[in-house]
Amino acid sequence: MKRLLPRVAPVALAALLAGCATSAPNFSYTVPAQPEGASGYNANPGWATSKFAVAAANPLATDAGYQILKAGGSAIDAAIAVQMVLTLVEPQSSGIGGGAFLLHAANGKVEAFDGRETAPMAVDEKLFVGADGKPLPFYEGVVGGRSVGVPGTVKMLEMAHRQHGKLPWATLFTPAITLAENGFRVSARLGTLLKDEKYLKADPSAAAYFYKPDGAPIEAGSTLRNPALADVLRQIASGGANALLTGKVAQAIVTKVQGHPTNPGKLAMSDLAGYQAKKRDPICSDYSASSKTYLLCGMPPPSSGAIAVAQILGMLNNTPAATLGLVSGMGGVAGSVAPTPSADWLHLYTEAARLAFADRAQYLGDPDFVQPPGGSWMSLLAPSYLAERAKLIATAPGAQSMKTAKAGVPGPVKTAYAPMPEQPEFGTSHISIVDGFGNAIAMTTTIEDAFGARQMTDGGTGKAGGFLLNNELTDFSFAPQDAEGKPVANRVQPGKRPRSSMAPTLVFEKASNQLVMSGGSPGGALIIHYTAKTLYGTLNWGLNAQQAIDLPNFGSLNGPSLLEAKRFAPATVEALRARGAEVREMDMTSGLQAIQKTPTGFFGGADPRREGLVLGD
Repeated sequence: MKRLLPRVAPVALAALLAGCATSAPNFSYTVPAQPEGASGYNANPGWATSKFAVAAANPLATDAGYQILKAGGSAIDAAIAVQMVLTLVEPQSSGIGGGAFLLHAANGKVEAFDGRETAPMAVDEKLFVGADGKPLPFYEGVVGGRSVGVPGTVKMLEMAHRQHGKLPWATLFTPAITLAENGFRVSARLGTLLKDEKYLKADPSAAAYFYKPDGAPIEAGSTLRNPALADVLRQIASGGANALLTGKVAQAIVTKVQGHPTNPGKLAMSDLAGYQAKKRDPICSDYSASSKTYLLCGMPPPSSGAIAVAQILGMLNNTPAATLGLVSGMGGVAGSVAPTPSADWLHLYTEAARLAFADRAQYLGDPDFVQPPGGSWMSLLAPSYLAERAKLIATAPGAQSMKTAKAGVPGPVKTAYAPMPEQPEFGTSHISIVDGFGNAIAMTTTIEDAFGARQMTDGGTGKAGGFLLNNELTDFSFAPQDAEGKPVANRVQPGKRPRSSMAPTLVFEKASNQLVMSGGSPGGALIIHYTAKTLYGTLNWGLNAQQAIDLPNFGSLNGPSLLEAKRFAPATVEALRARGAEVREMDMTSGLQAIQKTPTGFFGGADPRREGLVLGD
């Protein structure tokens, strides 16, 4: 039986592929009709295609990827075009000032590309500790230069393109440059988030770009141009990632970070010039559902996403969860009634989630700094370990919730680390693409919080606009150790990559190695639950990608049971409370994208909670 295994391409082959990427057909970009968009919940039909498909969070970005695929580009080519347009049209979520994780599958091989940001070499573990010795309030850490890590997205995409690109690198920037120069229509989501934003206006560059002279934010539907970003993208198109990480653009980033008037950071030119994207072995684990065995592949640490998702699903398989289907629910949209998970199933799921998040807090961090328990991250996914952990879930009718869980001991060597206290985690965007050559990608990309560190740089162009810098360092634990002095695995250290919850996922039939689905979501720590929900809905309940995405959101971060507001029947909420769980109903704005393989091609779904779109032929 052939298994999907990570492949590290030789340098010579990478160079050969990079050379091949220069002899491609001419590409002519056509600006599409600009989306009007609307905020709130907008039902999507799902989209069927026969040859290829691209799913992204904004119609202009999706269209850029579609045109690249149509011109003979690969999935990686399309992902680059999508990301550059997202930098422009969805600046609050991702961009060239942030980081990303990318999974690529081709010919039965899965590769994991790590473009996560790194901490500057001049920081120490007390980066987010105040003068009083206590962790800073979260947004005191976020806003300014202190939270900015070395951006890795462009360097990582360049690495992936050298190996899997078909169109020339420079060609892939054409859509974003064209839109930045000619202008794009501000989407409803960007317009809505600007209305609620508290910190962005304090940055003069961002204020001049995102706000009108009277101080009011630009409105949805208005046309916005970004000549500074067009100039920076043109430099990257011709000079590669080094045009961002060295020279004038890099100096502008460093000046911005170090020159913040109240919260400067320690990012240096040497940090940018020394950044390296990494190729890692993906985390692939077996999962059985509906009499089939699948292989779930995701990112290894520093992402916690793949391990937590696989732990939750694996523990559920050791409970009666598979016997429980969907029930009639509230829907929450225009009075409609839609299927929802039952209270009994939600009890099992949230208990499994508590156990997974306890392990996540205890063990996970940058593998270049943190040793995995038992010598392997797979110890956390060992069937015997998951079966033992699942015994802690009370399954009898009306059984009580554990409320909070403690980490397990998956290997023979007990860790010396302290569990990381829970703290906010935000942001991101997800891209799923399958091309006409049999390649698939799942890429989750971020600047962390909405609008990142609220620092905009023009890249030294002297023109209006530019791009936002990440606040990714706030994904580290603000507290470096516990009360007993034990260090937290995910504490700040020089050159370290902060732990992430991003969970780009590729699913395969184990027996045939055939692609089943590409998917993922934004949403901070809740990414894990949004992704697990979509996987369970498709693999266990037989839903298509759009139906699974449409399901109401739910989860637990090892505390209260979280339910998407106005989507669950009161009886379901009360049944969970009767089991002793603290239930919080709240907005849970996922941004799921997923593409399934079908007998006739592909079927894609996009989250109705945002403004995503799927296109393909």
